[in-house]
Amino acid sequence: MISVQPTHIRFFATARRPPTPRPYELEKPKSSEQSKKPEKPLVSSRAKTSQDAIPLPSGPRPQQKKEKQGVAAPYWRLSIGVVLIGSIVYSMFTSPLQVTEAPSIADRDTISKRESGVTEKSPMRLRMEALIKEKQNEIVAALQELDPSHKFRTDTWSRPAGGGGISCVQQDGAVFEKAGVNTSIVYGTLPRPAIEKMRVNHKAIDPDVDSLEFFAAGLSLVLHPQNPNAPTVHLNYRYFETMDKDGRCNAWWFGGGTDLTPSYLYDEDAIHFHRSIKDACDKHDREYYPRFKQWCDKYFYIPHRQESRGVGGIFFDDLDMEEKDQEQLFSFVKDCLGSFLPGYLPIIARRKDMPFGDREKQWQQLRRGRYVEFNLVHDRGTSFGLNTPSARVESILMSLPLTARWMYMHEAEKGSREERILSVLKQPVDWV
Repeated sequence: MISVQPTHIRFFATARRPPTPRPYELEKPKSSEQSKKPEKPLVSSRAKTSQDAIPLPSGPRPQQKKEKQGVAAPYWRLSIGVVLIGSIVYSMFTSPLQVTEAPSIADRDTISKRESGVTEKSPMRLRMEALIKEKQNEIVAALQELDPSHKFRTDTWSRPAGGGGISCVQQDGAVFEKAGVNTSIVYGTLPRPAIEKMRVNHKAIDPDVDSLEFFAAGLSLVLHPQNPNAPTVHLNYRYFETMDKDGRCNAWWFGGGTDLTPSYLYDEDAIHFHRSIKDACDKHDREYYPRFKQWCDKYFYIPHRQESRGVGGIFFDDLDMEEKDQEQLFSFVKDCLGSFLPGYLPIIARRKDMPFGDREKQWQQLRRGRYVEFNLVHDRGTSFGLNTPSARVESILMSLPLTARWMYMHEAEKGSREERILSVLKQPVDWV
């Protein structure tokens, strides 16, 4: 509150002491009468007698007007000051208070990364974000070497509530018809129905709140080659956590996996792919590969076709503190990501230049139709992405092939290569 102290002004009689003129008071212009007033006689300083003095003009002396020495300016200044101060005091009581909002968790994370970087002591959400961006760069660089003439298009985007992502996509290349490697970072708020649904698998989530802050980070990759002899491959590794208003984590989990989807089956390719991912799993737990391989066969199943989408790989979800501690699971995910390029690059190198004809291309398009059916109807990741507020649809549907085909009542010929792959898709195989 501003207090206004009364101003004491003392006035002195002009008869006793004329006020000293102030610098801001301009001299008033002389009237015409004053301008005609006779000048004062000049007396020499050496005149000692009345005879030495210059005679004064005779006649009555003109009456001089005394200039008024007033206080008009201080009155105006006082009036204006009182009005201004009164206005300020009035506005303090009547204007709404401007409340500055506290920075969001996303804002605080951004400041932390800018000022301190990301270290082993940083929150897991920041470490996971750094990991997937690093692996995205490595994978894109390796794929670009396969086809230097067709550059990846890179789009960086942001979300209003916090976070964003980087989408790297190549279309109509010499090796890949469509290749996408995306990272996404999402900050948001879970409503109560979503909290209740998640508590089924994560008891650490507070059941007594109406909403919860959450963070999600993931690297998603889908490669659809031009050559029907080269298999499509999918990869996704992600991290999810819920937080209180101060950004303290109260529940977390990892998920992910990778799988191979060939149009034509080459056993050596399937064996190499599964062996690479098994080696990564065995570093952490020898039960991981058989457990997560079975989970993959079950997850990537198309019920209405009664067949699997491909020859599998691994899949896992909701791995939290009941599985292993956070550091162990983060290390497991890191090794799985590191095994991707050694597991897939030799396969694409062997198959990308093999000869093929219209029959093989038509079969590839039919198998890609199955891929589209699974992704749009059964994939939980696609469903979660499309139902997230402010979702970037182009990045979510990046997984779909550039072309696909559906033919009415199509059947593979007996004893053909097409029939062989169908038999494997009907009954999963243990490749290693």
